[in-house]
Amino acid sequence: MENDDDEDSFADLYGAEVEDTPPTPQSGCKETHLRILLEDLGMEQHYTEKLSLSTILQIDEKTVTDKPAKCYSDLPWYFLKKLMMVNVTARKMNCDSNCDAASGNTELNFDNLLDSPNSGDMLNPLDIITALFLCSDGFVQQEMALKMSMCQFSVPLLLPNCDTKQCTLMLWAMRDIVKKYRPQSLSESKGFVEDRIVLSDLPMISFVRLGECSLSKSEILNKLLSNSQQYHDTFVHHDMDCGDSPRRISNGLVEITWYLPCGNKNMDLFSEPVAVANLRGDIASFETQYSFLCQTSAAVFVFFDNLDFECRLLTNQHHKAQIFLVGNHQSKSFSFEALKKVATKLGLTNNNIILKTKRLNDADFVTKLRKTVSDVVENSKMKMPIEQMAGIAHELGILVDENSSECQTAKKHADAITAEIQDTLKYKEDQLPLQGQIWKELTYLEKEEFRLRKAGSENIEEYKSDLRVQKQKLRQKQNSYDISNAMTCFINAISSPGIERCYFLKWMRINLDNLSREKLSDLRDQYKKKCKSSENKAEIKDIDRKLSNSSLGTEHFFREMGQIYEASVSLPETDPSRQQLQHLPKLCAELLLDGFPLEIVDGDASNIPLRWVSDVLSQLNALVSPKSKILVVTVLGVQSTGKSTLLNTMFGVQFAVSSGRCTRGAFMLLIRVNEDVKKVLKCDFMVIIDTEGLKSPELAQLDDSHEHDNELATLVVGLSDITIINVAMENSTEMKDILQIVVHAFLRMKEIGKKPKCQFVHQNVSDVSAHEKNLRDRELLLQQLNEMTQAAAKMEKKEENQSFTDVMEYSPDTGNWYIPGLWNGNPPMAPVNAGYSEAVYELKKNIIQMLGNCEASANDISEFTEWMTSLWNAVKHENFIFSFRNSLVADAYMRLCTEFNKWEWEFKKEMYTWVTKAETQISNFGTVAVKSKTPDVRELLTCLKSEACTLLSTWETKLLENLKQYFKQTDGHVYLVEGYKEDFANSARCLRREMESSVFNQLKAAADIRQGMVKLDSIKKNHTKELEGRVCALVEECRKKKVKMTDKELDKEFDKMWTKTVEELSFSKQKATDVCTNVFHYLRTNLSCRGSCAMELLTQKSLKDCGLGPFKYTAEGIFNRLKDKVTGLFNIQSHTMAVQNMSDSIIAACTQFMNERVKRKSNYHDTYIQEILRMIDERLQNNQDLNLGIDFEVSLKQHICGVAARKFQKMHKDFIHVNDPYRCLNQNKEKFRADFKDVFHERDQCQKKAEEFTNRCLKPAVEEFVNRSLGPDIIGEMLTCQQFSTRMFFQYSILLDLLSKDDFENYLSYISSYEDYVKKWTLSQIIKHFSNSSTVFEFENQHVQSSINSINTAINKAKVEKSGKLETFVEDICKELGDKLVISQDALGAFMILNNADQEQFVHWLTVSVNEMGQALRDTFKKSNIQTKLENLHVKPQNELFTRVIGCGEVSILLSTL
Repeated sequence: MENDDDEDSFADLYGAEVEDTPPTPQSGCKETHLRILLEDLGMEQHYTEKLSLSTILQIDEKTVTDKPAKCYSDLPWYFLKKLMMVNVTARKMNCDSNCDAASGNTELNFDNLLDSPNSGDMLNPLDIITALFLCSDGFVQQEMALKMSMCQFSVPLLLPNCDTKQCTLMLWAMRDIVKKYRPQSLSESKGFVEDRIVLSDLPMISFVRLGECSLSKSEILNKLLSNSQQYHDTFVHHDMDCGDSPRRISNGLVEITWYLPCGNKNMDLFSEPVAVANLRGDIASFETQYSFLCQTSAAVFVFFDNLDFECRLLTNQHHKAQIFLVGNHQSKSFSFEALKKVATKLGLTNNNIILKTKRLNDADFVTKLRKTVSDVVENSKMKMPIEQMAGIAHELGILVDENSSECQTAKKHADAITAEIQDTLKYKEDQLPLQGQIWKELTYLEKEEFRLRKAGSENIEEYKSDLRVQKQKLRQKQNSYDISNAMTCFINAISSPGIERCYFLKWMRINLDNLSREKLSDLRDQYKKKCKSSENKAEIKDIDRKLSNSSLGTEHFFREMGQIYEASVSLPETDPSRQQLQHLPKLCAELLLDGFPLEIVDGDASNIPLRWVSDVLSQLNALVSPKSKILVVTVLGVQSTGKSTLLNTMFGVQFAVSSGRCTRGAFMLLIRVNEDVKKVLKCDFMVIIDTEGLKSPELAQLDDSHEHDNELATLVVGLSDITIINVAMENSTEMKDILQIVVHAFLRMKEIGKKPKCQFVHQNVSDVSAHEKNLRDRELLLQQLNEMTQAAAKMEKKEENQSFTDVMEYSPDTGNWYIPGLWNGNPPMAPVNAGYSEAVYELKKNIIQMLGNCEASANDISEFTEWMTSLWNAVKHENFIFSFRNSLVADAYMRLCTEFNKWEWEFKKEMYTWVTKAETQISNFGTVAVKSKTPDVRELLTCLKSEACTLLSTWETKLLENLKQYFKQTDGHVYLVEGYKEDFANSARCLRREMESSVFNQLKAAADIRQGMVKLDSIKKNHTKELEGRVCALVEECRKKKVKMTDKELDKEFDKMWTKTVEELSFSKQKATDVCTNVFHYLRTNLSCRGSCAMELLTQKSLKDCGLGPFKYTAEGIFNRLKDKVTGLFNIQSHTMAVQNMSDSIIAACTQFMNERVKRKSNYHDTYIQEILRMIDERLQNNQDLNLGIDFEVSLKQHICGVAARKFQKMHKDFIHVNDPYRCLNQNKEKFRADFKDVFHERDQCQKKAEEFTNRCLKPAVEEFVNRSLGPDIIGEMLTCQQFSTRMFFQYSILLDLLSKDDFENYLSYISSYEDYVKKWTLSQIIKHFSNSSTVFEFENQHVQSSINSINTAINKAKVEKSGKLETFVEDICKELGDKLVISQDALGAFMILNNADQEQFVHWLTVSVNEMGQALRDTFKKSNIQTKLENLHVKPQNELFTRVIGCGEVSILLSTL
C-alpha cells in the first residue's frame, strides 16, 4: 500500500506516467587505450620522460606560426601553445585535413549527409588534456591547472590512468591556484577573500552519472554556473567542438571548478563560494571515484535515466554527502517504480529528487537545480579543503600527486624555514640582516662615489677614498654576521638534486605567499578601521609602513644570498669563508636555466648587486657555452597596468602577479630558443625582463622616488633589444613622463652603444577600429615625444637630437598595439578575454619578427654582463637632481621663470626710477626747487611712503594678473606647471614686501640726511644775504667817492669789508655725531637675541679696537685643533680654511657696501649699519653647515662693525667739513669779489651769469641724473644676453668659462669666495659687453637729451610767467626741474647774489649755454671708458645681476639649473 501511495505521490508531483526502460551497459577502457592514444598523439616518449616547463615554453616554429593542426600529434602542442597564452579557445582542437576533405567534396551523397564530421576520427578534448597531464611533470601540471583555471576551464581533481586502473588526486597541480572573491557577508564593507584554492574551506557539490543518461550533465552544469549575460563552457560537453567524439582515456576523470561570488546580489548565482565536481563516465565503472566524492562532498547529484531496483551503488555507499537524484522523465527508459524504491531506501524527500518533464523547459529546469544547490550551499556544514581530501584519498587507495619523496623532502625543508616566521619585519632583521639598512647604506655610498653630491669643498680623491673606507667597513660589518639558520637551510635546500630544489623553491613561494597574504589581509583590516578616525594618523602611518615592508618572497632569500656572496668577495682570496661560498653563483645560474627568475635590480635598495649578478651570469655563460647568444625583451610601465600579466600571457611564464605583491625592482628570466628558430633570431636564449611599476604611490612619498624611477627606466631600456612600453589608457600621461625621463638619461650619456626599439602597448582598448581611430592620437603622441626630445636636448646642450626617433627606434604605424581588457565579464567568474590573448599573441609574433630582422647581432651572455656593468655605472654617474616629472615640465617651468624674471625686472626698474625721483624731491626740500608746499620733511616722507605703497600695490596686482593671463594661454605646456602657480604668486608678494622695505629705508635715509641739511642751508643763506647786503653797501660807498677806482683799490676795499663782516657773523661749529656709539648700539641690538654669552663677549673688547688688522679665524678647543691636524693631512681646505674663506667673502661684501656709501659723499645714516648686519646674518645662515659658534659670530661682527664705524665716522666728518658755513662762505669769496667789481663797473652780466648757472648748477645735476639712471639701463641690457637670461644659463656660462680658462687660481677663487668670484666675473662680462659697443653712450645720450629737453621746457614755462625779476625767473626754472634734477643750493645761492643781468638776454645766453653743456657732456661721456662709468653709478649692475640671477645665493647653484 505504501509503495502505491508513494508511486501516486511521485506521479501527482510530476504529472507523468512511470516508464520502464532497460539500462545500457557501460563499457570500461582497455589496457591498450592509453598507449595507443599516446602513440597517436606522438607523446609515448613523454609518458616516461615527463614534459618539463623549459620544453613547453621554449620558442619554436609553432610559437610564431598559425599553421593549423594537420595530424593528431600536432594537437597537444596546439593546446599547450594556446593554454600557455591563456586563450579560452584552447579546447577547440580540430585536425585541418578533415575540413579540407569535406569542403572539397562536390558530389551529392545522402549517406554522407547523415554522418557526423567527428565520427570516430576526431579526439575528444578531455582525452588530450588527460594525456597531457599524464605526460607532464608536476610543474607543467601546476602551470596547466593554473592557466585552465584562469580560462574558467574545469581542472582535473582525480586524474585516471586506464592502464593501471588507478587515479591520482591532483593536489600539487592545484597548489598554485589563488582565487579572490567577495561573499555576501563582505559586500557592504567592500572587503574580499584571497586564498589558495586548495586551502579554502568550501562545500563541494558533485555531479555524477549512473548508467546512460539522456540529459547532458556537463552542459547543464555550464548553464547552472553561468548567468544569462555571461555563459561559459566550463566543462566540455557533447555540443562543443569534438565534444561528441568518444572518450578513450578520460572516463573516470573527476574535474573541479569553483563558483565564486562578486558580492553583487543581482549578479551572484550563489551567495557563498562553492566547489563543483564532475565525474566523467558511469559511477558503476568508477566506484572509487564515486566513493571519494561521497565522502568529500556536501551533496552528490546523480543523473540517471533508469535506476536499478536494487541500486547497490547508491544504497551501499558509506557517504557523508546528501544524495540528490536528477532524472529525465521524458526518457523512454525512465522507471518511476525503480525511482520510488531507491528513493525510499535512501530516505529521500521530494526536495532530493529533480525530474526534467515536458512542462519544465531547460531554463526552468536549471533554475530549479540551481535553487536546490543554493539551499545545500547555504545550509551545509560539510566543508572540506582539497588539502584535507588527501587523507580520504589514501584510505581509498587513490594516489596523491605530491606524495613523491622529492616533493615531500622539499616541503619539509621549506616548512622548517617558514614555520619560524611570526613577525615578518623582525624575521627579516634577524634571519636576513645583510639586505636591510647595511645594503641601503652601501647603495648610497656606491652612488655617492660616482655623483659626489656632498663632496662640497673637500678634495675629490680624498672624499672618494673616505667613501671607499666606509664601504669597506660596511662589508666588514656584513662579514661579522654568521650565516643565519634560515639561510643555511635555504642554501642547503637549493644545493639538493635538480627536481627536489625545484619543488623546494615552489614550496617556499607557496608558503611565503600564504604568510604574506595572511599578514596583508590583517593589516588591511587594521588600516580600514584606523582610517575611520582622523585621530589615528601616527598609527595609520605605521600600518602603511608595515604594508610596504611585510612582503616576503623567495627573492629576499636570493637577495640575502647575493649579499653573503658579495660580502665574502671583499675578504682575502685565501679566506676559508670566501672559498666556502664560491659555489653560490653556479647554483643560481642552474636555477636560471631551470626557469626561475633572477633579481637583477633590488627594488628596495634601488641597486644592482653587481658582483653577484655578474658572477651568476658568468657561471650561466660557462654552463651554456658556446650556445650563449641572447636577445632581451623588457616591459616598462606605470604600476598596476598589467605588465607582468602581459609577459606571462605572451611567453607563458609566471612572474608574480597578485594584489598584495607588486613587482619590486627588475627580474630576468631565460627562455630557450629551439633549433628551428635559431637561424631566424640568431640567438640561443631570449631574456625577458619584468620591472617594477613606475610612479608607485608608496614610493612617491619618498624624496628620491623620481630618482629610483629614472634609474630603473634608464637601465632596463638600455639593456633591452626591444622595450614594450605598457600604457593603460588611464595612465598614458604618467607613461609619457617615464619616457621623457628615459630620453633625458640617454641624451646625458656620452656613448649609449645601441638604439633600443620601442613598442607601445595600449591596454583596455577593445574596439576593432582602434588602430584606425587612434591614428590622430598616435601622431599626437609622436609630436609630444618629439617636443619632449627637443626640450630635453636643449637642456642637455645636444640640440642635434630633434625627434624621438633620433633617440629610440619607433614608428607610429607599426609601434602601437591596442589590446582589449584582460577579463571577459566580471571577475571572479570571468574567463580571460580571448581578444586579449589573441592580441598579445600578435604582439609576440611581431616582436620575434622584429628581433629576427634586427641588423645588430645578438650579444652573448658575457657581453650582456659587461654592457650591464658599464650601463649601471653610467646610471650611477647620472645626477638625477631634477624632481620635475619630466623635461617638458622642466622646459615649461623654465619658460615661466624667464617670463616672470621679465616682469620682475620691469617692476624693479620702475621702482628704481620712482625712488630716484623721490630722493630728488627730498634733496630739493626746503629749497627754491621744491614744488610741494609741505612745511615739514617728515610730512613729505609720509606722502612719499603713501605714494610708494600705491605704486607697489599696483605693480603687485600687475604681476599677479600677468601670472593669471600666462596660465590662461594654451601653448608652452603651461598646464604642466599649474602646480607652481601659487609659488610664483607668493614670489610676487614676497618681492613687493622686499621692495617696500628697501624703498622705505632709502626714503628714510634721504629724509634724515635732508633734515640735517635744512638748518645748515638756512645758516648759509642768511650769511650769503648778509654779505650781499654788505657788498651792495660797499658799491654805493665807493660810487659816492666820485673818483675812478682801480681794481687794486676795489680789492683792498672788498678785503677790508669781507674781514670785518666775517668777524661779525656768528659761526657755531657743527657738532659731529659719535658714529661708533651708534654702530655699537645696533650691533648690541642685533646680538641681544643670541643670549648672555654674546653680550658678555661683546663687552670684552671695545669696538674702536676691532677691525684694525686682518681678520684671522683659528680653530677653537682641543677637539677642533686635533681635528684640524688630522683633516689637514687629507684636505687641502680644512675646516679652518673654509671658515676663513667665508669670513673673507663676508668682509669683502660688507667693505664694498661701505665704499659705495662713502663714495656718495653724503652724510652717514643708521640704515647703513643695519644693512651691513643683515648682510652678515644672511651669509652666516647660508653657511650653517660649517657649525660656527657664537664666539665666531661676535668676533666677525665686531671686526666688520669696527671697520664700518671708522669709515662712516670719517664720512660723517668729511660731510660736516664740506658743509661748514664758514668754509662755504670763504669758498665763494672770489666770486663775491668778481660780482662786486662787475656791479661797480656796471658791466653786462647776462652771458657770464648764464654760463655760471649752467656750469655750476645745471651741469653737476645732469651728470648726477645720468649716473643715477644708467645702472638700471646696463642691467636691462645685460639681461638680454643669453648667459643672464635664466639661472641655468648663468651657471652654465660661469662653469664653461672656468673650464675653458682651466686656471687653478680661478677654481680656488670660485670654491673659496664664490660670491666675490661671481660678481667679478659678472663685472668682467659687463665690461666685455660694453667695451666695444656704443650702447652705454646711447643710454647716456638719451638721459642728457632728456635733461636738456626738461631744462628747455622749464625755461619756456618760466618765460611765460613774466615775473620781471631774474631771481624769480631762476627759481621758477628750478621748481620745474625739482622732480628730476638735484641743484646744489650752495651753487645756486652764489649765483643769485649781485645778479643784475637782463632777463631776456639771460634767457638767450642760458639756452646757448645749455646746448653747449649738452655737447660737452656727450664729448666727456664718449671719451670715458666703461670702468670709469661703472665706478660712478649709484646702482651697481654686478650686484643687482648677482642677486637677481642667483636668487638666494650659493645654495641654489644646483637647484637653479632647473
